[in-house]
Amino acid sequence: MRRSPSNDRTDPVSEKVRLLRAAYEDGRFDLALSLAESIRDTIHCDRQKSEDPGPAHLDADGFVAVGELPGPWADWARGWEFVQALSLFETIGQARDREPIEIRLRLRADQATDPARELRVARVDPALGTLEELPSQVSGVTRSDRGWRCRLAFLADVPQHDRSSYLVFTGNPNAERPEYVTDLTVDGEGYALEISNQHYVAQLSAQVGQLERLVSRRQHGLELYAGGKGHGEPPGIDWAHDYVDQGSFQKLRVRNWAECPDYEIERGPVFVRVRRWGFPHSPIHPLFTPSRMHIDQTYTFHAGLPYFVKEGTMEVIKDLRIEAMRDDEWVFSGYSYTNLIWFDASGKLHDGPIPPESADDLWGVGFYNDRSHDAFLAFWLEHRVEGHDRIDHSGSPTLFYEGHGQLWSRYPAQKTLLKAGTVFHQRNAYHLFAHSGSDDAESLEAMRHRLLNPIECRADGLPQVPRPQALGALARGGETEEFGPLKRKIWQALHRVKDEQLYTAEASIVDLGYVYDVRVRAGIAQVLVTMPHRGRPVHDFLVSQGGGRVSEGIREHVLRVDGIRDVVVDLTWNPPWTIARLSDQGRQAMGLEPS
Repeated sequence: MRRSPSNDRTDPVSEKVRLLRAAYEDGRFDLALSLAESIRDTIHCDRQKSEDPGPAHLDADGFVAVGELPGPWADWARGWEFVQALSLFETIGQARDREPIEIRLRLRADQATDPARELRVARVDPALGTLEELPSQVSGVTRSDRGWRCRLAFLADVPQHDRSSYLVFTGNPNAERPEYVTDLTVDGEGYALEISNQHYVAQLSAQVGQLERLVSRRQHGLELYAGGKGHGEPPGIDWAHDYVDQGSFQKLRVRNWAECPDYEIERGPVFVRVRRWGFPHSPIHPLFTPSRMHIDQTYTFHAGLPYFVKEGTMEVIKDLRIEAMRDDEWVFSGYSYTNLIWFDASGKLHDGPIPPESADDLWGVGFYNDRSHDAFLAFWLEHRVEGHDRIDHSGSPTLFYEGHGQLWSRYPAQKTLLKAGTVFHQRNAYHLFAHSGSDDAESLEAMRHRLLNPIECRADGLPQVPRPQALGALARGGETEEFGPLKRKIWQALHRVKDEQLYTAEASIVDLGYVYDVRVRAGIAQVLVTMPHRGRPVHDFLVSQGGGRVSEGIREHVLRVDGIRDVVVDLTWNPPWTIARLSDQGRQAMGLEPS
């Protein structure tokens, strides 16, 4: 097999593991620590190369020329080259309003220069015959010899027992990163985030990324929090996930992390997703560091919706005897609520105490206040186990948890041996709402039914309407071919700018994927860039000559373009740079195999 030039510039995991083992056996623990960190870096890179988002809902071969649309629609989408129809079906007799849709796409290399800039979603209004662009969000972009793969999210409406048609557009090199405005906002960096929409404000722990506080935006703004001293770790309202080891010696918790071992953040106008994973820590970490149960947990917060989702797994890596484990526990200090509500296995909502015969077969629990009408309810939508003969759906809530207030705690397994390969799965939705009395049962049961039966998505032929019309246009200023010649000159200028720290690489900052967006407004070129990692946060290194840069940078090259009188260069870390952003020329310059 031909040796890749990149192998002369880095070392594979297998080689680093050999060096790590030798250093450890020689008692060179400082070197071993450095090698362990280097192994993590290599695994992160290898993971980027091998990620597979799964089968595509919309395949590259299903896209057709925009010119095949009715004339008014083709004019509306001028600037884009390809389109594909997506049909959404409602199958349970409940109209859907702003339901989250997340589909997977596969695009050929010639169908997009940058999916994050070019993909657009439009809803077909069959009554008016018009197209309406919707806020959308592109994530999970990867690149291979088969082209681009990515995910595309938006919020959809579908009438009951009916279908709705949406169009997905791609193929406009002049497109700019859209700046959609929704009620979803996020502040902070990493996983230390405050996420809000019109219904709530969610605050995540700066230490571990766990949900720490939740503030309702209804009326007086009830704040849910957990006070006190925790168990030495900062308290929060979401206390899962953890387990007690054999003999009840200790409880190992993700909340004991000093920082998240690994995490991913996706943030945009449609959703914010925070995923964290690793092995839970001992209260006396690192004296005990068992690698026996791996925990993977994700929060997803959407624009416009009064609920958020938590899903994840607890996977047994080697045989493990436990006294107990918890996969959902919430604690609210004070006494904000006065009544209990819960779902049985059939999906029926009950008000009041849980009878003993239902205590191990619960499918949702929550509280409400009969005077303020504030309510909080967990829908347990999925709770199952692979590789073990039993799972308990427990979690009876209590209104009077000594020293705190309200609590529920779900124990899927207790006092048992869990074999390697056992995986506990969960998917829950948490809903803040105004409790209105007896009518709530019907509406909440219907909501649970919707959450369990999402809209069905299917690629389809282009929709037909009696009288297609165009209102406005898909393109914003600067995205049409009118601006094409000027933008192409700017991109050509950027192709002459290099990252000088790659001394001999024949690749520009465009080939390296550092340039996220180019805009022109009133003769001012706005260039949005990233840097490959946070160890190099000074993007001015790319901007202009001097102060450490030898050759001319972005500013000098772009200012030579006729029609440009000034250049503004901004930095973003969202989304983080990945090797998927390397062009074929960039991959070749880095010594990687062709994509």
